[in-house]
Parts: sequence; structure tokens; C-alpha cells
Amino acid sequence: MNSPPHGASPNAFRVLWRSPWVRAAAFAVMAYLAYLVAGQVHTVIVDFLVAFLIAYLANPLLNWLQRGRVARGLGVFFVVLLFFGLFALVGLLLVTVSGQLVMLVQKLPDQIGTLGNILDRLTGWLTERGVGGLTNAREQIITAAQDYVTNLGDNVIPLLKNALNSTGTLFSSLIQVGGVVGQVVLILLLSIYLMADYSRVNATLLGIFPRPWQPRALEFSGLIGTAVGGYVRGQLLIALFIGVFVWLGLTLIGIPSAAAIGFIAGAFNIVPYLGPIIGATPALLLALTMPNVLLTAVLVVAVFVIANQIEGNFLSPYILSRTTDLHPVTVLVAILVGVSLLGFVGALLAVPLVALGKLMLQKYYYPSRIYTEGP
Repeated sequence: MNSPPHGASPNAFRVLWRSPWVRAAAFAVMAYLAYLVAGQVHTVIVDFLVAFLIAYLANPLLNWLQRGRVARGLGVFFVVLLFFGLFALVGLLLVTVSGQLVMLVQKLPDQIGTLGNILDRLTGWLTERGVGGLTNAREQIITAAQDYVTNLGDNVIPLLKNALNSTGTLFSSLIQVGGVVGQVVLILLLSIYLMADYSRVNATLLGIFPRPWQPRALEFSGLIGTAVGGYVRGQLLIALFIGVFVWLGLTLIGIPSAAAIGFIAGAFNIVPYLGPIIGATPALLLALTMPNVLLTAVLVVAVFVIANQIEGNFLSPYILSRTTDLHPVTVLVAILVGVSLLGFVGALLAVPLVALGKLMLQKYYYPSRIYTEGP
């Protein structure tokens, strides 16, 4: 567009645009329209963000392969093979645990007698030491256990059998309800394209911003990468430890499917402290099938308590403080506040958001005149 001749008066649009109120109103309308559009295509936005996160996590590996003179496309192929391998491993482990739990739930009624024998010995031992009134407690525990087993069998066995059904009932239901399989395929395809052209995609996203804003946008994205990347790397290390620790501990005890339960504990540990709690449930149920039920259950509880204590008091505060540059106390407080405000999602987002906030303070607030000279 040709600029107006020298000395010519500006057009009406330029005169209006000079007003800060007009610009504020225009930006507010654009933000509202963007909000409406995002509400209609939120599924696509979430899929793209998940695919971009996969590409972001895979990019260091792809860069390392490129430095080893492996073509980018071949590196992406290796990453996809690794993804499918992990997906197959997850499926195999879940099927193994589900099969074990089906047999367990079916055998649970027979275990009520074992529970009664244990309670008889326990109440006898306590009665000898002067503790009275335990007869009614024993009967109440047995009745509650029988009701629990009945409800568990009626509700859990059909679900687990459907998951193991070779006709694919579970997957058919998923497709009918929300198209989950198609969504996973879409995310995988998007992540492949993003991994192949990661630098060019980043340059395109940066080009959306006005040129004067691009240095700040690039700087801010670097801060987000540092905060989120440090958190993800720390959580992967912690999850690996939890998974291996639970696997070895349950293997020594003799619990079936120890590797699968260890994997479950590690995978759910993406939220701090959750993995041991989730993994303890199938482990305790499987302990009921062991010969020495009471000792085995105590040892299983000990494995998960030790894992939870090591994670909560050492690994999470120490590793996350190193990878996110936060003090261990800050990490713990951030997780507790996140859980109180938003529950599961809050626990997941608390540490990276606090790490990002700290980086922004160091980058923008501490060097500012407001901080150095006062408001």
C-alpha cells in the first residue's frame, strides 16, 4: 500500500486508531472472538498441544541423532518405533494385570475363610493381653469383607473381562463414545510432522507475532521451555526410580505381575506421590492370593510406604529442585497448594508454573526500576 503524500492528512482509520480506547476495544473484541473460536475447536487445540509436547520431548533425541549423522526423517522413524514399542508394552502389562485381577476377584470369596483365621489369631492374642469386646468386631469385619467382595465381583469382573475380550468390545466402545483411537492417530500424525520440521514450525509460530514483539515472545518461550522441560525431565527420573523400586520389591516378595505393577506405579507418578498409592491397590489384592497373607500384605505395604517416603522426602524435592531450580520447600509447598486449589490438575501444574514464575521474576521484575528504586 502506498503511503500518503508528504503533508497529507491521515485517513479516518488512522485517526481513530491513535486513541488508546479504540485500540483497547478492538483488542477486546478480537480476544472475545478468539475465545469463541477456541471453544468450538478446543479438541483440535488440545490435540495440537499434546502433539507439540511430544515433539518437544523428542527433539533433544532427534538433535543428538542428527549430530551422529542420522537423517532427521530416519530419526523420526526411530522415535515412532519407540512410541509403538512403549504402547505395546503398556498394553501387554495392562492385560497381564487385568488377567491377574480377574482371577483374584473370582478367588476372593475363598479368601474370607483365611481372613477369619487371621482375625481369630489376632483377637485371641489381644484377648490374652486384656483387650475385650472383640467378638462383635470380628463378625462386623467378616460381614463387611463379604459385602465388599460381592460388590467387587459384580462390578469389576465384567469390566476387566470386556477389557480382555478378543472381540475388542472396549475399543469399540471407546470409538463410539469419543473417537479416542482416531484422536490418538491424529495426535501421532501431528507429532510426526512437528518432529520432522520442528525448527520451521517454531519459526512459523514466532512469525504470528508482530515483529517488535518477536524477541520478547522468543525469550518468553525459552523461559517456558526451561520450566516445563526441567519439570518433565525430573518427573521422568522419579517415575523411573519408583517403577524399578516397586518392581524389585514386589519381585522379592513374590507378588505376581510385579513388573506390570511397577510400571503402573511409575506411570501414574507423573503427579508427585500418586504412583505408589495407585500401584498399592492391585499389589495388595494380589497379596491375598499368597500363602502367608498377613506377612505378604505387610511386606507389600512396606514396599510402597518406603517408596512413597523416599519420593516425598528426598527424590521429588531434590530432583525437582535441581531440574527446575527451586528450593525443596518451594516444591513441596507448590504441590500442596496446587492440590488444595485444583486437585489432580493442580498437582500436575503447580511445580512448572512456580518455576516459570520464578524465571519471570528473575528476568523481568528484579532488573526493573520498580524493584531497584521502589514504586
